[in-house]
Amino acid sequence: MHDPYAVLRIRDFRLYIVARLSITLAMQIQAVVVGWQIYDITKDPLSLGLIGLAEALPSIVVSLYAGYIADVVERKKIIILVITLLAICSAALLYFTLNVSRVLTDFGALPIYGVIFLSGIARGFMGPAVFSFMPQLVANKQLYANAITWSSTTWQAASLAGPAIGGLIYGFYGVTAAYATDAALVVLSLAAFSFIKNRPLPENANPQNMLDSLKSGIRFVFSNQIILSAISLDLFAVLFGGAVALLPVFAADILDMGPQALGFMRAAPALGFVLMAVIMAYRPISVNAGKKMLWCVAGFGVCIVLFGLSRNFWLSMGLLALSGAFDSISVIIRSTLIHTLTPEYMKGRVSSVNNIFVGSSNEIGAFESGFTARLMGTVPAVVFGGMMTLVVVGITALKADKLRTLDLNPAQEAV
Repeated sequence: MHDPYAVLRIRDFRLYIVARLSITLAMQIQAVVVGWQIYDITKDPLSLGLIGLAEALPSIVVSLYAGYIADVVERKKIIILVITLLAICSAALLYFTLNVSRVLTDFGALPIYGVIFLSGIARGFMGPAVFSFMPQLVANKQLYANAITWSSTTWQAASLAGPAIGGLIYGFYGVTAAYATDAALVVLSLAAFSFIKNRPLPENANPQNMLDSLKSGIRFVFSNQIILSAISLDLFAVLFGGAVALLPVFAADILDMGPQALGFMRAAPALGFVLMAVIMAYRPISVNAGKKMLWCVAGFGVCIVLFGLSRNFWLSMGLLALSGAFDSISVIIRSTLIHTLTPEYMKGRVSSVNNIFVGSSNEIGAFESGFTARLMGTVPAVVFGGMMTLVVVGITALKADKLRTLDLNPAQEAV
């Protein structure tokens, strides 16, 4: 009988959930505050795109090396070091807002971009380490889908609460209080990860030097049509459908609202994601998983198009929430098949390739959104992005026959 709470009975997985919840809340609060702060300083939508670029570029540059490191160094050690660096970044953003600091007065938004760049390096190392560490806490492969569902639900629950918390704290108590909350949550995450027991690296029957090891990870991804097509689909869908980066413009100029509304709008996709993920915890997808994934990415694209055209706050909220529900199915299917099809000793490297494709697509998509908004205007840029997502789905459906016919565990109950 399917037990939706199976992995939550594991002590270290519960600590992992607390740590993931805390760090995600912190990053989401930070994203809302940084976005509003920089737009308030510059009044330029392109500056919002540059936030994503400042974080994505260093993350992409270090990703392959980070994947190799995650396969040869104990993953918990990497995570502890990286979260410590993120805590320093949060402390720096907090310091910039204090009365004793004249950094922003003298240099404008540039110091904020510098901190985001440093956090991008940390994120590049954190992604492969966390991705490959999580299944070590579970051990039983039959629980992977359950673990991924709860891990994704936790991430999205924090993504739901974080922007709302960040917007409300910023709106009512100011930027310093918001960054102080961010820093405290990063420290809490560091403490939770510290209490998780160390796990030894998985045995590798064929150890290689760094260059050959990186090549083998890349070859594995590009030789597997299911993994390659799934992460490519997610890459281009998020790349073109990244309307979230422009939400400060919609909140301030199009819907004529404030930072509190921005927080709720940023939380709306996560609300849809969490509700769908909870449903999937009880009724996991198995039969026709590939087709359902394609239809859901298409639904995501349609939601983005309609959001771009909306002038009603509640309609916009509903469309953002629905886009999150569609995204939930796609993310859980993709993560499950990558964890299932990838050998344990190679998960760091495969995760690094996935991070280049998908992990940084939100930030690169943010830059694309900001750039196209500068060229053609905010609303046309969002509509164009949603339409391009639909084109990508169509091409993937035609070319990736193995993904189109993908089933997950046939023994599971179909949705």
